[in-house]
Amino acid sequence: MKYLPLMHDFSGCRCLVVGGGKVALRRAQRVMDAGGTVDVIAIDPLPEICGLVEQCAGKVESRAYVTDDIDRGYHLVVAATDVKAVNRQVARDCNRRSVLVNVVDDSSLCDVVFPIVIDRDPAQIAISSGSASPQFSRLLRDRINTFVPHGYGRLAKLFGKYRRRVNRKIPVIRDRRIFWNKVVHGYIAEGALSGNYDQAESQLQSAISDPEHFRAKGEVYLVGAGPGDPDLLTMRAFRLLQQAETILYDRLVSREILDRLEAGKELVYVGKQRANHVLPQNDINELLVRHALRGRRVARLKGGDPFIFGRGGEEIETLAENGVPFQVIPGISAANGCASYSGIPLTHRDHAQSVRFVTGQLQNGTVNLDWKNLVAPGQTLVFYMGLRGLPIICEKLIEHGCDQDTPAAVIEKGTTLDQKTHVSTLKQLPGLVEKSGVQAPTLTIVGSVVTLHASLQWFHPPQ
Repeated sequence: MKYLPLMHDFSGCRCLVVGGGKVALRRAQRVMDAGGTVDVIAIDPLPEICGLVEQCAGKVESRAYVTDDIDRGYHLVVAATDVKAVNRQVARDCNRRSVLVNVVDDSSLCDVVFPIVIDRDPAQIAISSGSASPQFSRLLRDRINTFVPHGYGRLAKLFGKYRRRVNRKIPVIRDRRIFWNKVVHGYIAEGALSGNYDQAESQLQSAISDPEHFRAKGEVYLVGAGPGDPDLLTMRAFRLLQQAETILYDRLVSREILDRLEAGKELVYVGKQRANHVLPQNDINELLVRHALRGRRVARLKGGDPFIFGRGGEEIETLAENGVPFQVIPGISAANGCASYSGIPLTHRDHAQSVRFVTGQLQNGTVNLDWKNLVAPGQTLVFYMGLRGLPIICEKLIEHGCDQDTPAAVIEKGTTLDQKTHVSTLKQLPGLVEKSGVQAPTLTIVGSVVTLHASLQWFHPPQ
């Protein structure tokens, strides 16, 4: 490792920039952002750099560099001219005087390099390849930027504000580490990251006042897993799943998503199939409470979105009644995911101006719905859990005025590599589905938007 990574407090320090072009401008801006004062020496400096230097009470001299320019008590010198010989001379002069120097585009002459910075003030992440490959540093920046929410800055300020109070309340270092670990990986940090800063601060104050109670308190994440493709899992959902200690998952959560979880987590299957419920819903609700009251971080992982035919509302009602902290992380719904992967837009200016989500589940051998209001022009119907009831659904729609030739589709195992889209008319779709041996999970779409499937389908899984 050639360079020693340090975070240097540069407020009040002086920097000389030799050169007045765009690179010099960027270097001067970085120094000023850190609270430093910048002087510039350049034969023909850009007007922008002159204006910038004025802001920090520095000065610009429009002339050639001379060796004595180093002898003004600078903490750092940047050589950023277009003339390599001048840059080398600046580096030699700095080396003789033990002044740190950065030479643009020549790492062999640098004492220090300017890293790429991800700024989450007061937190900063500096990335450097030692000038070997700026492109690689930018690649890392883009990757890391994706996984570091901008709310981390607020979080760092919140922790800094209460650090001393925690030190006084919890004098044992090991206990403090346990406390902060629970704060960082729990509902307080997530609350601040999601914008509920005042609430998070209040919760942190309560935790500090009674750390033993806080340590014993668990929480629940109600996470939407999306319709199947693991890449559709949101970044926040993935982050919370990695933090969870216990995960209760249902039948519609794909194996690929479970395989991405870290080893060592307690996985509890609570899936339900028609006439075969591993656990009744009330038992699932109580199980979430029991795990949380043991001090566990619990993720309730549900296929699609928790609030669209997922009974997520019932689960968090039980949590609220028992005083268990929780948060809801929406997922891409089955309707959105399956329709998109099938090239069937749910709304379209020429076909449908509204969309309705309906449960097609059989109850007592039939599907009881407000059929009259479901049959309307310019509307797309999406039926969840309607495979067994498909013949009744199609029959009732036709009976209440829907044209029997209305385009309709059943999407089987949508967004996965096993996806199949079965397209027909309202009258013929049940027969096609039976002949094809379609297996759950499925989603049924009814409306003229289905005609767009032939021209807009883009997802072609291997058959």
